[in-house]
Parts: sequence; structure tokens; C-alpha cells
Amino acid sequence: MTASAASLDSIRTEVDRALREFLDRQRPHFGDPHLATLLSAAEDFLAGGKRLRPAFCHWGWRAAGGGDDPGLHFAAASLELLQASALIHDDVMDASDVRRGMPSAHRRFERMHAEAGWHGSARQFGEGTAVLLGNLLLVWSGEMWRTSGLAPEAIAAAQPLHDYMLTELMCGQYLDLLEQAQGESTFDSALRVALYKSGKYSVEQPLRLGLVLAARATDAWIDRLCVQYGQQVGIAFQLRDDILGVFGDPAETGKPAGDDLREGKRTVLIARALASATPAQAAVVRALLGDPELDAEGVGRLRSVIEETGALAACEGMIKRYLDDALHALDQAPIEEEARTALAALAVAATARRT
Repeated sequence: MTASAASLDSIRTEVDRALREFLDRQRPHFGDPHLATLLSAAEDFLAGGKRLRPAFCHWGWRAAGGGDDPGLHFAAASLELLQASALIHDDVMDASDVRRGMPSAHRRFERMHAEAGWHGSARQFGEGTAVLLGNLLLVWSGEMWRTSGLAPEAIAAAQPLHDYMLTELMCGQYLDLLEQAQGESTFDSALRVALYKSGKYSVEQPLRLGLVLAARATDAWIDRLCVQYGQQVGIAFQLRDDILGVFGDPAETGKPAGDDLREGKRTVLIARALASATPAQAAVVRALLGDPELDAEGVGRLRSVIEETGALAACEGMIKRYLDDALHALDQAPIEEEARTALAALAVAATARRT
């Protein structure tokens, strides 16, 4: 087993335990049989995920000298509730059918409505319930963070960062919607979405939270590490996710092949392809991208354009450069050696080719 796998497995065990304990504390509020389906959906959704965000938070804590503290596992696990909330809302906005190999939350509730033969629109019921479930998980994320058991002064030091992370996430979601609505995207605008929608709250901010929770203050070296390592890994992570959204194996991604193409995602990959495309190639992209009925042949045509324009190779090159720069910054950081090794392994794991 690699160092990164061992690190993630250990943290995943603690995060899973913390999430189960937190959900068990919520269970008495769901005694009404009509509410049980909501809790069940939350539990099913939270059973998946790689737990990367808690891992970056955990090793940020260790990097700044934090010791063994069960409260840290709860604080870090709260980021999984935030991630689940964001994914559920994202799936509603993108009309996605599948997430983590299961029906997306709104499709799950839409099917429940249809099978029961209830009144009104099954689609509207599904989407409305998914929005509420996402909101519930967002509320729980804040509750789990505040009641983690960490020292009050540690939580107080990190609270402004936690609040700002939520604001950044919502702004990133809006930028993603705006990018799709406006149609054509530039390389710079697509990169901005990658940074705000995922890069920051996937790596940079979880790392920063862990560092500040342990240090109980923000220092210049923390800012440097979070930008030069965390932000770089975060962007590379999103670029890898963009590639997987087009070329990934459904068994790995938990979503149908080419789903990002059906949803019309205006990623860096697409911006690169359009910037280098011939008029004929650009016409293919504009005609097929965002078609919800896109079949395997259409996915194949778009993949061919992305490869032939050099966009895939360019994004792979970007990932390597971002990762190399991040690892160089990590080498220079004044942190605990065990954390340095773990953060290097996590950076590689988060950005590794899985296609």
C-alpha cells in the first residue's frame, strides 16, 4: 500500500466514525416515518466519497504541530457534509441523473413520487426535496464544525476562514452557472471557475483550516503554503476532474461516460479545445456540447476534437506544472516532516491520472 493510500484509509476510518456518530445524534429528530426517508438519503449519500478534504484539513493540523485530538476528526468530517451539500445542489443545477454510482438525490425523490402515484409534478418534488436535503447537510456541516469538541479558541481563530470558504463555494457555483449560460468561455474565465468552484474549497481552504486550528492564528508562512501548495494542487485537482468528466471510466467517476459534455460544462479542457480548433472542429463542439441526449457516438466525436486540438495534452501538462510547483513549495515550508510527506502523497493522489 502506498503512503497516500495508507494516509487516506486511516483518515477515512476516523471520518466515517465521526459522521456515523453525528448522524446517530440526529436520528431522534427523524422518528416520524415520513422523515425517515430524508435521513436515509443523507446516510446513503455520505457513505461515498474519497474524504480528500478532511485529509487535507487533518494534515494541515499536523503540519502546524497539532497533536492527537478526537475533535479534529469531527471538525474535518464536517467538510464531508459541506461537500455532500454542494454535490446535491450541483446535480439539481446540472440535471444530473447519477452521482457516486447511484441515482442523484433529486432523481431518487422523483422516482419515489412517481412510484407512489402522488399528486403534482414528480420532477418538481424531486428537485425541491433535493434542495432541502442539500440545505440540511449544509446546516449540519456548520453544527458538526462548531460542536466538534476542539478548544473554543481554536474554533474562534478558524471561524472567519470557515465562513469565507462557504461564501467562496457559493460564488464558484454561480460562476459555473454563469459560464454555461453565457456560452463561449475563455481560458481565463474557465480557470477562474475551476479555482472558485472546487480548487479552493477542495484543497486550499481545508488545508488552511487545519493549519489555523492548530496554530490558532494566521501567519505569513501559512498564507504562502496555502497559496503556493494548496491553491496549485486545488486547480490541478479540478483539471483532473474535468478530464475524468470527459474521458473517465464510469466505475471510477460514479457518473455516465461523457456526462460533463451532456451538461455543457465550460471547463478549461473545452476552452483549450475551442481556442485551438479549426472552424469545422469548433462547429462540432458548439453543436454537440450541452445536448442532454448526446449518445456514445456524439461523446466520441467530442473526445476526438479535444484530443486532436491538443487540449487534452495541454491540460495534462498544466496538471504536471501545477503539481511540480506545489511540491517545490511544500519542500520549502517550515512544517512537520511527517505532514510534509503526507501532503506530498495526497497531492499526487488528488491529481493522478485515472483514465
